[in-house]
Amino acid sequence: MTPFFDFFGGLLLVAGASFLFLGGLGILRMPDLFNRIQAGAKTTTLGSILILAGAAFLHPEWGFKLLLIGLFLLFTNPLSSQVLARAAHRVGIEKTSKTTVDMLAKDLGDKP
Repeated sequence: MTPFFDFFGGLLLVAGASFLFLGGLGILRMPDLFNRIQAGAKTTTLGSILILAGAAFLHPEWGFKLLLIGLFLLFTNPLSSQVLARAAHRVGIEKTSKTTVDMLAKDLGDKP
């Protein structure tokens, strides 16, 4: 293992952990469920991908498996958050008063 791979892998691990921490902080600070889903989905996807990339630099023999895990995360995490948000919208979860546009309600023909 070269020192460059160790350094860059560690840097990616720290960056991924930072994104995951900021995602957790965003979930605590956001005003409603829809904003929390947004904060959680974006940051966990990027944070997880960065951690997997850092692990791939530290352990190159695991690279293919980590790539498959990363692709799985890229496809499932945004999709699951979108499904959760649509389900929450369908059952009538309250939006924050700062929400002025509801494009899903317009697309479905509901009242905004």
